[in-house]
Amino acid sequence: MNLRIFSLTLLAIVLLFVGNASAQNKKFYIFLCFGQSNMEGNARIQPQDTVVDPRLQVLETVDCSNLKRAKGNWYTAVPPLARCNTGLTPADYFGRTLIATLPSDVTVGIVNVSVAGCKIELFQKDSYKDYAATAPSWMVNMINEYGGNPYGHLVEMAKLAQKSGVIKGILLHQGESNPNDTLWTLKVKGIYDMLLKDLHLKSKKVPLLAGELVNEDQGGKCAAMNHIIDKLPEVISNAYVINSSGCPAASDKLHFTAEGYRVLGTRYGLQMLNLLGYKAPATTYPIQVQTTGNAGR
Repeated sequence: MNLRIFSLTLLAIVLLFVGNASAQNKKFYIFLCFGQSNMEGNARIQPQDTVVDPRLQVLETVDCSNLKRAKGNWYTAVPPLARCNTGLTPADYFGRTLIATLPSDVTVGIVNVSVAGCKIELFQKDSYKDYAATAPSWMVNMINEYGGNPYGHLVEMAKLAQKSGVIKGILLHQGESNPNDTLWTLKVKGIYDMLLKDLHLKSKKVPLLAGELVNEDQGGKCAAMNHIIDKLPEVISNAYVINSSGCPAASDKLHFTAEGYRVLGTRYGLQMLNLLGYKAPATTYPIQVQTTGNAGR
């Protein structure tokens, strides 16, 4: 009798393990996104942006009654992809670019935790509390939507996403609030390394893609910061910088127009396709794709 109970218990454990293992779909590619307003999405969403292939999914990271979405659930990635009332983001057309080329049995998931106006320090474990304590009230409200800790919230949502799929990359767009910060690349490296550690990821398999700010050819107010952003691959071997030249800027010269987000997002996507080993599709957008690095497949 004891042997029978032991055998049944062992079988139950095996079945449970198999069930949990099968819940993670290796053809569900997850991408984490973080940064400030340009990653959050600033441009008005237009009708053409609302037609989305259901293979492109978004994990809702906050409760959005206006969108009929609940935190922690997957939905077709109709924008907004950050909080409930944000705009178009590079993540939108990043995802569409991947879906257009990846095999039809591959699904793409976006997890976006971004805060408009924030410095990179808001995503550092050892400094976010001090930074949040001095943030303006409008930013504090955004931070509080993420439980007061955007980095911790990103990790929490990423762990939830890992139950469904496999994290394949991290997207960053930030820097307007850190102008001329020569330590920015090291701060980003610290956050990247911590994400890898907290999520049990390997750098060679999870590249970091960082977008340039509004370019000087568009009169970008923070374009000088791009010279610092461009140095990110010097401190992170699997980092790639997404060129912003020619991406139309909004009148404030800090944000992109909807078309600018479409162009920039497409470039993020083309770079990721290259790293995943897929030939980039023909596009009307001018692109610059890096081919060096140690990305795994």
